[in-house]
Amino acid sequence: MLGGSETPTGGRNMRQRYCHGYASSGDDLEDDASSVLVLQSPVLTTTSTWNEVFENVAWIVCAGFIVYLGDCQSNLVYVLFNDDRIRRLYMYVGLFGVILNIVYFLYTSVLALNVRKSSENWEITTTFGLTFVTILGLLSFCLFCFALWPIWSFFTLPLVFTLLMASMVILSNLIIRQQSSSSDILRLN
Repeated sequence: MLGGSETPTGGRNMRQRYCHGYASSGDDLEDDASSVLVLQSPVLTTTSTWNEVFENVAWIVCAGFIVYLGDCQSNLVYVLFNDDRIRRLYMYVGLFGVILNIVYFLYTSVLALNVRKSSENWEITTTFGLTFVTILGLLSFCLFCFALWPIWSFFTLPLVFTLLMASMVILSNLIIRQQSSSSDILRLN
């Protein structure tokens, strides 16, 4: 008996094979069901714990209070557009930095979805960009704090940080879902 041995099972002998299947080795592929290998992209199921849900809701509710209350006389939107105490140039430069960050994140997310099988090495570009985005984000945060300091003074730091965290919570829940493509199926024969 080449390739196997006999194993007693319930009064009968059963032949046991030592071959690991055709898909694991590249030799002598036959046209049967075992020679078909179907690769599927991993499905990521993210389940949130109650703590994570509570934290996300807390950030959003706190940001809602900040936007609604503003400077306790009018809401934040009215204050940003009409208050003369704001240093406008610094606020606009910080806003430009935030827009650049959003454009970069959208660009890399679309690039990651569309350039999966390209020969272009986009990981080097995104790694360099992360440093740029981090520095630009810190600079924008500082510019926002400097621009809004005359209104809230010391409370500007936690207010801007809370608005930042609420925007991160909202943006992280806006995930672009990619559709499954038929190019993931590989047939060996």
